[in-house]
Amino acid sequence: MANESSKPIEEGSRVPLPARIEAILYLKGRPVSLKEIAELSNESEKLVEQALLTLMAGYAQRDTALEIEEIKGRYSLQLRPGLGELVQNLLPVDLSTATLRTLATIALKKRILQSDLVDLRGSGAYDHIKELIDQNFIERKRQSEGRSYWITLSEKFHRTFSVIPDIGEAESTKAA
Repeated sequence: MANESSKPIEEGSRVPLPARIEAILYLKGRPVSLKEIAELSNESEKLVEQALLTLMAGYAQRDTALEIEEIKGRYSLQLRPGLGELVQNLLPVDLSTATLRTLATIALKKRILQSDLVDLRGSGAYDHIKELIDQNFIERKRQSEGRSYWITLSEKFHRTFSVIPDIGEAESTKAA
């Protein structure tokens, strides 16, 4: 069942439903029920099921590293069998796939409240945040007003993943 604090994707979104479902599966990083996908995408279960079939067929037709698997009514986006070892050898850091997905979410948002990150990634994000702080990939600062923390990327993240921050963005992050 969906978390009460889960936020649906904007209704007026022009992104096609299969792409939105793909984003949901990627960000959740765990098997998700049809009902939860429907709630998060703000679509009917019937439309979501049709879009999932379209998305799964697309992955099956292409020779990609990813696939969508359905087990007991739950769907997940994952690496095809046999690629796990290759990915582990290529990763520049020792982070689990779930932690890397949390880090990718932070990187996409640039700056995010810890409470919003947990809404997106689930309660396991607390452990991911601790691990990412311990490895100096992110920084966490308490909100000036409120009870949550602002999470931002660290210099180590930018060096490790060769992502150069926008100068104006880096200055505004330091000012916050």
